[in-house]
Amino acid sequence: MTLQLHKSSIQKHSKITITGSKSESNRLLLLQALYPELAIDNVSNSDDSIVMSKALSSSSVEIDIHHAGTAMRFLTAYFASRDGRDVLLTGSDRMKERPIEILVDALNQLGAQITYEETRGCPPLRIKGKTLSKHKVTLKANVSSQYISALLLIAPRLENGLELTLDGKITSIPYINMTLDLLNQIGVETSFKNQVIRVNPKVNGLKIKHLTVESDWSSASYFFSIVALSPIGTQIELSSYKQNSLQGDSVLVEIYKAFGVQTKFDTNSIVLKKIEDVTSKSLEFQLNNSPDIAQTIAVTCLGLGVKCHLTGLHTLKIKETDRLVALQNELQKLGAKVDITNDALTLYATSIINDDISICTYNDHRMAMAFAPIALKTSLNIEDHMVVSKSYPTFWDDLKVLGFKFSK
Repeated sequence: MTLQLHKSSIQKHSKITITGSKSESNRLLLLQALYPELAIDNVSNSDDSIVMSKALSSSSVEIDIHHAGTAMRFLTAYFASRDGRDVLLTGSDRMKERPIEILVDALNQLGAQITYEETRGCPPLRIKGKTLSKHKVTLKANVSSQYISALLLIAPRLENGLELTLDGKITSIPYINMTLDLLNQIGVETSFKNQVIRVNPKVNGLKIKHLTVESDWSSASYFFSIVALSPIGTQIELSSYKQNSLQGDSVLVEIYKAFGVQTKFDTNSIVLKKIEDVTSKSLEFQLNNSPDIAQTIAVTCLGLGVKCHLTGLHTLKIKETDRLVALQNELQKLGAKVDITNDALTLYATSIINDDISICTYNDHRMAMAFAPIALKTSLNIEDHMVVSKSYPTFWDDLKVLGFKFSK
């Protein structure tokens, strides 16, 4: 279904509560499956986390995770290490095109038994759960951090723990550190020195048995964009957030200073306020550690008539869609000139934004949410608008609270 967003203006002051981080939730859900005594609060209500939770509690032989990429990677490692549990792990048509061979090869090196049901290197996967006694493996360091985190999360339940060597320049270090920090919080001993990560086995006795998930910074990015595109003085309060966040996308606080957005931390909330107009005509951001906010930043720059050059985006090509191509297509519809490579996107400033354009979402939640703020500048249509449920089911309700006007 298509949602028509009318050109809107928002309230001067608003307050929104955002659900728990999908990244933290899915990590903690897997750890809870390994250590059932662990209790979790503020778990994400996203489709991905719901799918993850159902899969972990399922006794079915075939498990379908639909479009949930994080779940596919984490569950591949989880089921591979469950002795005596045989499953067929499958997903949507797009999921069956997304590469997973690097993770499968690493698990098989540790003693797992995983084979491909259809296309080599991609799901569906036939997994015969085993006790994994080997503990040393090497991965290319520039792969998706989810492959690395999948191995780290099961490591404390492996017979001899894990020694993971990363070869080359490491991608998305904050997400690796998030995984290690959560392990440390429950009492698992880890180390990350030079290019080697070690995780010691832990049979029982958690240090902490109750954890609260921080709200999702990726979801917050759309409100940073909204404030940036609004008049000076506009303010939005978001909860619940921590100043010492584990999430890589918390870099938004620094990035959006360039767009005139000030962020203040107040107990468990952040207050975003537009304090000045953009002064730079061209901005550059290296997003190697936070590629999921690239779409948001590009649309913000379009709305403000600012040129931007975004790098560190190579992992976007293997997401729900090829996000670089998708961004180029949809930004160009709105009147922008956009160049892309395998790793970067350059958007050239334009003073005219085309009106009443239909934005294709490519079955990608972030395409829908990243483009929505442009309704502060022009009317547009968002196709398949409920794709947002993958990570942020109440997104449109929250935009309505702010003052956005739309119709179906």
